[in-house]
Amino acid sequence: MTMHGEQDAQAFDASHLDVDFDLPRPVDEMAFPDIYVGLDIDLLAPGDGIVTDRHHASADRYEADDPQNQIAGQISPFTLSGWLRHGCERVVQTAGATACHPGESNADYMLEDVYDRDLDSGYHEKGSCVDGDGDAGCVVHDLFGGFGNRAGRVIRRPIRFSPIRRQVDVTKGEAEAHYRQLNTQVRSRNAADEGQPLRQATRDVVGNLVGTWRLTLRELKPEYVGLLVEAIDYLDAHSDEYAMQLGGARNFGAGIVDAEVVNPLYSDAELRRVYNRAQDATSGMDTKDDVWRDQCRAEFVRALQARTAARDGDVPVPGGESA
Repeated sequence: MTMHGEQDAQAFDASHLDVDFDLPRPVDEMAFPDIYVGLDIDLLAPGDGIVTDRHHASADRYEADDPQNQIAGQISPFTLSGWLRHGCERVVQTAGATACHPGESNADYMLEDVYDRDLDSGYHEKGSCVDGDGDAGCVVHDLFGGFGNRAGRVIRRPIRFSPIRRQVDVTKGEAEAHYRQLNTQVRSRNAADEGQPLRQATRDVVGNLVGTWRLTLRELKPEYVGLLVEAIDYLDAHSDEYAMQLGGARNFGAGIVDAEVVNPLYSDAELRRVYNRAQDATSGMDTKDDVWRDQCRAEFVRALQARTAARDGDVPVPGGESA
């Protein structure tokens, strides 16, 4: 069976957890260290987070708002990473623990006392969870890392997109999407000026995005997988909440994301089959869905609960009397 990226087999390290970790399938039969997030987005407006494969200065070669243009490009991982981290923070906070703040406590913020207000809303100071040398801190700090400090344990790649379906390879974290450059105007409201434009703004957007976002773990710890699958589920369930939308133009319905972690038991061929409109899931894929849902996923989430409980005494240990 061909697995994603031909990765060497690795084992999950659960030696630091107070619970047993037992997967029903070998790791080399799974996609890890890669995790594929399936995305379906009607409209995405990530600000300056779109890099097209054609330079905007070459206006004589194409018109950015022409629907006949077949413009491909990349969606920056920075907006995507913030969206994912927000979901991870909510999962940890829902469990009863505090999440690591993404910003330094001594930074020069635009609003006075905003950091302190954040700390009163389910966060702790960035890096305050690190007790000493070799301590990775809380699971959010460990997974996303700190600036100038230990690298985060998850690599968040850009999403390459193309409007031509046959040029999209979902096993590489690519998506089918259609780029447009939109112009919006603010017009005068008085009768004498007859709606003369006061201001024009240009916005880059992609529409009808369907594909995958490829995440890669630098090391295999089960709580990382548990946090990511729980975060994606949370973001999907709260996709139309303003704070959980992705990118800008949220009042116009942009950034409402249907998201799921694609079954890590799928082979390359099965992953491609998910996004092939001409093919249905096989019986083997249905069986793998049952195994992932009923056996594998619960083990990863239990590892996350154990890791969170180990750092916060108020969070129950899985299987304990207070769990």
